[in-house]
Amino acid sequence: MLRVDVRQLRGGPVTTDGQIAPTDPAFEGLKAALLGPVLVEGTLQPATGENFLWRGRIQAEVAGECRRCLNPLTQQIDDEVDVLFSADPDLEDDPSVYPLPSPVDVIDVTAAVREELALRVTAFPLCRPDCKGFCAVCGADLNAGPCNCMTSGSTN
Repeated sequence: MLRVDVRQLRGGPVTTDGQIAPTDPAFEGLKAALLGPVLVEGTLQPATGENFLWRGRIQAEVAGECRRCLNPLTQQIDDEVDVLFSADPDLEDDPSVYPLPSPVDVIDVTAAVREELALRVTAFPLCRPDCKGFCAVCGADLNAGPCNCMTSGSTN
């Protein structure tokens, strides 16, 4: 359940566990190839005024390719997040706050999950930290060993 009726918060924090399918409209336009559902778990609780704090964990697998050798790879996203939702107009322009319409009836953490996931996907991932990539001269994969350019005395 990723949508919480604020009346439920009168009894204290509410658990927000669920999963979002990779084909969910929430991920439309996201430049990340999700390999499966995004797993979400967390707790939503009231803060001061019309503010609400969501402490959660996001887990996902994202397909990509190494920026140096172009081999396919999978990024594992497994991170904890703290998100503030607010209906306070003074916080409306704060990029770290997710705005809510006033009066607040329902809080849906899905948009925050999308944004927080997008922030955690590495734009230029490496298959491994020491990836050598391709030779700039002949295009050989330097991870497989030295290329003919290097062994013939040319520099790359």
